[in-house]
Amino acid sequence: MPLLRQRGLTEQAATTAVDQACRMLRLPTIRSQFPDLAETASREQMSYLGFLAELLLAECDDRARRRSERRIKAAGFPRDKSLRKFDFEANPNIDAAMIHTLAKCEWIKKGLPLCLIGDSGTGKSHLLIALGTEAAMAGYRVKYVLATKLVNELVEAADEKQLTKTIARYGRVDLLCIDELDYMELDRRGAELLFQVLTEREEKNSVAIASNESFSGWTKTFTDPRLCAVIVDHLTFGGTIIETGTDSYRLATTRARAEQQSLG
Repeated sequence: MPLLRQRGLTEQAATTAVDQACRMLRLPTIRSQFPDLAETASREQMSYLGFLAELLLAECDDRARRRSERRIKAAGFPRDKSLRKFDFEANPNIDAAMIHTLAKCEWIKKGLPLCLIGDSGTGKSHLLIALGTEAAMAGYRVKYVLATKLVNELVEAADEKQLTKTIARYGRVDLLCIDELDYMELDRRGAELLFQVLTEREEKNSVAIASNESFSGWTKTFTDPRLCAVIVDHLTFGGTIIETGTDSYRLATTRARAEQQSLG
């Protein structure tokens, strides 16, 4: 139903008309913020053009925020982790400047890999999720998955004749984050299926992995030495390798907290 247009509307009628128009045009942010912005515009004696710009920019900013939230949700991160909350001082092995450079996402733009290698509790998963979140906020499509879940999904897809479709789905995202890569032992079939996903993404879209084992220990996961060497090559060529060390700052933090409580 078209809105009736007339000149000389009262303040109440004009407000009602704006509300109805925003509903029809699907402009929820302008609809919710219009009264406050109108009051500010009147107080600051904005021009009509300036007021219109404020309204449209508010809608654009809010839409960008909602898109970021949708991408973060679609990534499937198991928990909320940010670079702001990462304690770089607790782990001197990690170069804060390098991490913040990675957060600019140029490596994702170029389709390069990232490997986070170190013992449990040294911040690998935190950084993996935080960098993935930064990528999603920057507009990239991101998917987080545990290595065991990914391989199991690929095996099921192969059994159900859906492998091509599943590999294509994992191939489409801009950044694939694979966590806990070393928490399993893969037979040749599982390793080959994972290799197909990596091949699908090679030199096109980025892969970031986190592993407790150094590359020399990956033969525990990829029991075929030849295939193991090829997978390591795919995940390191042209990319960034960050070694987070062997000292668990998470365990150290827990111990320090326990000591403080006992002293208190």
